Amino acid sequence: MSVSAARPLRLLVLTYYWPPSGGAGVQRSLKFVKHLPQFGVEPTVITVDPSQGAYPVLDHSLAADVPPQVRVIRTRTFEPFDSYKRLTGKQVPYGGFVGESKTSRLQRLFKFVRGNLFIPDARRGWNRYALQAVADLLAAGEEFDAVLTSSPPHSTQLIGLELKSRFGLRWLADMRDPWTDIYYYKELNHTPLARWLDARYERQVLEQADAVLVTSPHTKRLFLGKSERIAADKIQVVPNGYDEDDFRALSMPPPDALLITHTGTISETYHIEQLLAACAECARRHPAVPLRLRFVGKVSDGLRQQVVAAGLGEQTEFIPFVPHDESVGYLLQSTVLLMAIPDVANNLGILPGKVFEYLAAGKPILCVGPAGSDADLLLRECGAGQALPYADYETMLAHLEALAAQWRINPNLDLPAGRATAYSRRALTERLAKLVAVQ
Repeated sequence: MSVSAARPLRLLVLTYYWPPSGGAGVQRSLKFVKHLPQFGVEPTVITVDPSQGAYPVLDHSLAADVPPQVRVIRTRTFEPFDSYKRLTGKQVPYGGFVGESKTSRLQRLFKFVRGNLFIPDARRGWNRYALQAVADLLAAGEEFDAVLTSSPPHSTQLIGLELKSRFGLRWLADMRDPWTDIYYYKELNHTPLARWLDARYERQVLEQADAVLVTSPHTKRLFLGKSERIAADKIQVVPNGYDEDDFRALSMPPPDALLITHTGTISETYHIEQLLAACAECARRHPAVPLRLRFVGKVSDGLRQQVVAAGLGEQTEFIPFVPHDESVGYLLQSTVLLMAIPDVANNLGILPGKVFEYLAAGKPILCVGPAGSDADLLLRECGAGQALPYADYETMLAHLEALAAQWRINPNLDLPAGRATAYSRRALTERLAKLVAVQ
């Protein structure tokens, strides 16, 4: 059946993260659902009841992107880490305490429990309720051309595995991140048995899904290495992107400062110390160019200390988490954008969703990360920058000085428009629609 068939194709979308959940994890499924009706695909969403779900951040503004005709079914869940929230007053972060520079004895205990008793993750308590919701729809006579399961949490992929087995539904496994190769995996302190079981689940999903969607070429290579039974054309690289509707406002770089903005989460594990030192030196060498830094989102205490140690405390502004539309506004009101790839294992395939929004903002991008990575290749392809290796102070300083020289001639350093149109959410959703149409 083609996308232009008499009736719309019907896609069942199972995703734990959905508005009012905020952060990067919700964007992909949300934007797919927003644009799918334009391509003859009618999505139905099954997600968790927000009063019972565990969301690291909330962003109620994202609800505006849900088309009014889209049916959203919310179910109960069982969240074992509710006890952690009650004991500490804190929400469990993405991944479950990973990537934190300091952890308490209680956090270490919960990390061990999360890594060994809840496999593949503690959101698995949602699965039985989601499965029942699908079973009820099918029992009522509803038909779907395919089901898409979005992860993390990777436990959602086990729902797809069960639906494939019980009902024979055509199954697209959309995996935004690696599974057992995710950079923080070793921090979960799995026992050998837990590692074996987790790897077995991963392999079953990759082998039995009708198609696997990944966000970067490197992740595709990782997954292909899991089993000889996985055909290369089964794994489709459908990267994240940007929504053109989010970038209708005009770009307004400040005329009185060379303002470098970072949005999202960042910590000392991203190793931007040399870039901070280069910023300080550039400011010293070019006093006529007011260089400013702005971090919007979650910034670790360790990174804040690095900013102060570099002598940039007075030139740096820290803004806490803001709704997505406000975050885009900060991008458009910047001169240059900063992104960093964490200095961890398998980081060649880390391609943050925000890089596409950075590209849509049309600003030069300073990227601290490994040369030859997927992020590096993307920036070069779009003419927006290149990856600057973590220890390459001289190249960082040279880039900053070149930007300062350009700024003195014209404080608007915006790039020519249209360099990243292939990565619009609409264009990427058309690719998904074609995969749904394959029978």
